[in-house]
Amino acid sequence: MDIVTRFAPSPTGYLHVGGLRTALYNYLYARKNKGKFILRIEDTDRTRYQEGAVENLLNSLKLMGIEYDSGPEKEDENGPYFQSKRTDLYNKEVDKLLKDGKAYRCFCTSERLGKLHEEQIKNGKDFKYDGKCRNISLEKSEERAKTEPFTIRLKVPESGQIKFKDKVRGKVKIDYSQVNDQILIKSDGFPTYHLANVVDDHYMKISHVIRGEEWLSSLPKHLLLYHYLDWKPPKFAHLPLLLNEDRSKLSKRQGDVAVKDYLNKGYLPAALLNFLVLLGWNPGDNREIFSLKQLINEFTLERINKSGSVFDIKKLDWMNGQYIRKLDDDSYFEEARKWIDVKNIKEDKLNIALKSLKPRLIKMTDIQEKLKLFTQKKFKIVNEDAKKIISMNSTKVVLKSYIQKINSTDRLTGKVFQKIMNEIQKETGVKGKNLWMPIRIALTGEMHGPELDYIVEYFGKEENIKRVRKHI
Repeated sequence: MDIVTRFAPSPTGYLHVGGLRTALYNYLYARKNKGKFILRIEDTDRTRYQEGAVENLLNSLKLMGIEYDSGPEKEDENGPYFQSKRTDLYNKEVDKLLKDGKAYRCFCTSERLGKLHEEQIKNGKDFKYDGKCRNISLEKSEERAKTEPFTIRLKVPESGQIKFKDKVRGKVKIDYSQVNDQILIKSDGFPTYHLANVVDDHYMKISHVIRGEEWLSSLPKHLLLYHYLDWKPPKFAHLPLLLNEDRSKLSKRQGDVAVKDYLNKGYLPAALLNFLVLLGWNPGDNREIFSLKQLINEFTLERINKSGSVFDIKKLDWMNGQYIRKLDDDSYFEEARKWIDVKNIKEDKLNIALKSLKPRLIKMTDIQEKLKLFTQKKFKIVNEDAKKIISMNSTKVVLKSYIQKINSTDRLTGKVFQKIMNEIQKETGVKGKNLWMPIRIALTGEMHGPELDYIVEYFGKEENIKRVRKHI
């Protein structure tokens, strides 16, 4: 069987991290099996359509390195499918359902449906259409349709149950009595998601539908459509929810959920992908860091979890730090320059400062703040422990010796600095914290920070002398 998967978002705003995980799983499964991954824009609900949402979506996928293929029917060499351009196809199939008595026109007004909804809520029931228009004959409904607005509903069996096997959930069965007569065509003539996605999945030869578990309750309607239209359904895999730390569904109310929010905060695309893939899937061992190529080789539907996964921002921070440290110097310097204003730093000094910060970075947005250590002209020692160290008798001995020795050097590099400090230790007998900390405090005012080798080399001979002399 040829493997074809799809990602089918609605253009209602930003790309949600949950949507990105769905796209990623579909992408990985298709690539693992040498299949196709199709992008389809579910834009038939014109009331929710947002200008610029499609561009945002395409740009987010591009930034994340997820590339889609053209499908079996090439509509656009360079773009995704748009459902709004395929309405003739949906109308053709719904006409078959009407003629076969598998669907019916519903002439109920929104006011009537609203009252019905209110009554059912009062009685503690979920909304379910009461079937008022269900038994209107096809001939009579066609006549009324000439003058009255209508929707088209799926005629769900009134008894029995539907059984199916989900690749994640296993065997599932749902009574038809729990399934609503779903609207297939809205009063504006556009199809609902339920009709359009089934028709498109059939014509695009989708082999596996991998989507969020919120669609599990809709699956009986979809499978019924496949049955009514005499089509073979694809395999289904419903993914676990992404959760907040309190195990509620991940939502904007409790923090960022847009992919671009995380990219704008300085998370690397590769780190975000790696983090998301592990929210619902595991490799079967303790490994946590994977390249996209490794994920393609390793990914299987069988290792997707049933239970929801907590979006642990501390874990994402840790993983992003790991990815920053994995960057080679050239890639790191190129990425870092996107996040900083370097007006106050000479070009020949910048890479020294950037390299010093790399081991301590969590996000790329941290760089600008951490660079202040190098750009500040004046500083005060505010830490009480630092004040004690800088006022010790041994500190004055170390600092004086330090100035004498760097005065006799041509160029102060990290290697020269190490040699000087070893000499001072031998000559003065001062070692450990009492040897190294006075230099750091004199140069930066801080007790912690990047490796001293980089700080010393960045400031250079003249600035080292100037700053240290101030503290003697």
